[in-house]
Amino acid sequence: MPDDKLLVDYYFNAMELPPDMELEKRLDADLNADGLTDIAFVARNDESRVLGVLFGFMEEMDMGHSPAGKTALAVDALGPVSLSAPKGVLVVEDLTGGTTAISSTYRYRYDAKSKRMRLIGDDVKLYSRTNAHGWQEISTNRLTGLQIRRSADLNDAGDYVEKPETRGKVPTTPLYIEDAPGPETTLGFDQ
Repeated sequence: MPDDKLLVDYYFNAMELPPDMELEKRLDADLNADGLTDIAFVARNDESRVLGVLFGFMEEMDMGHSPAGKTALAVDALGPVSLSAPKGVLVVEDLTGGTTAISSTYRYRYDAKSKRMRLIGDDVKLYSRTNAHGWQEISTNRLTGLQIRRSADLNDAGDYVEKPETRGKVPTTPLYIEDAPGPETTLGFDQ
């Protein structure tokens, strides 16, 4: 298992990450159910932030980790990212923004057919940390295509008034870690 220095010095370069990246968070877990320890990590510098995955391998004459995918994360984190792997599902929880914040949770599972980490679900919530405006949240099951949208407006009394929940469908075409839509895309900010 590489220590953090080897991860930064060698594997960040192998994954073609921007220069001067520092390790923000690391998780060692068996993500592809092969009995070997894999590594999920978030690296950052002043201009970028990346979630990456390395799969462990062991051959007759060699062992180590090979790049398995990466995706960009928002740079304006309000705290360190949370990484966990219950039952081999990589769960990434992040909070970004400022007084208006985006809380996001992404779930990735190993897809044996493609040998990649597939996005299986994501939850994104935009809200005011100072209660200055309403909120909206979108929960998407990328396997079934079900997308649930909830929102609330702030009334003159300062209370949140929830709107009726809406349900829709999104394509179930597999999205892998490198294809995962950012929270802003899910919220429709970049359209």
